[in-house]
Amino acid sequence: MSAAEQPVDSKPLNLGDFRTMRANGEAIACLTAYDAAFAAAQEAAGVDLILVGDSLGMVIQGHRSTVPVAVDDILYHTRCVTRSVTRPWVVADMPFLSVRSPDYAVEQAGRLMQEADAAMVKLEGGESQVDVARALADQGIPVCGHLGLQPQLFYKLGGFKVQGREAEAAQAIVDRAKALEQAGADMILLECVPNAVTQGVVEATSVPVIGIGAGPHAHGQILVMHDMLNVTTGRKPRFVKDFMAETGGVEAAFAAYVREVKSGAYPQPTHGFG
Repeated sequence: MSAAEQPVDSKPLNLGDFRTMRANGEAIACLTAYDAAFAAAQEAAGVDLILVGDSLGMVIQGHRSTVPVAVDDILYHTRCVTRSVTRPWVVADMPFLSVRSPDYAVEQAGRLMQEADAAMVKLEGGESQVDVARALADQGIPVCGHLGLQPQLFYKLGGFKVQGREAEAAQAIVDRAKALEQAGADMILLECVPNAVTQGVVEATSVPVIGIGAGPHAHGQILVMHDMLNVTTGRKPRFVKDFMAETGGVEAAFAAYVREVKSGAYPQPTHGFG
């Protein structure tokens, strides 16, 4: 049976469902998508959450980082995704400088929800991240806070590097996660952090924690679609598994990914950072 033929509950997922999944120990399977066809295939495979990420700047637009991506880019691709799916929770990225002030962030997030039907926005950011999250939550906008490696800080960080290796940096990530939850964030995404940092965030917060290169302790996993299909150029991150090589087809690769995330077969220790 192909992924497209597998029966999937079409009832739209909501935040309550993700809290229940966390409580029950059911892993949340997430992927990025940027268009209707791939989003529909992911839904058929049972993907729970689709992120329309600013990673599109690299895998779609060909930039070396996510910095050039604009809100209008995210709007366009989010519309493509939300028109084609029913069950998955669709998260839209807040691109570089779209969260430069709480008021501006509310305006841009409002566009993503009203004009593109996003269910949640994901935000990176520095010291103002918590204030922005609070402003969004106060307006009823679901928020996912992105911690650890923040690709929008590509130039400031000097590239894509693991974050939280030192004790002080690790504690800062845990503290920021707690502050984001207290400000009203409904979900946390951790990118490229040691397994122990993920464990610390999971223990310190009560919201679902999604990981990418963050080890097996997160409540869910996400990968950039192009990475797990092995259609990206350049060096593949160590936490990525090539699901296309095992299955030979896009739909089958999505289905295999969902199965492995749900069963705990992915990620393995070799896919994380000790």
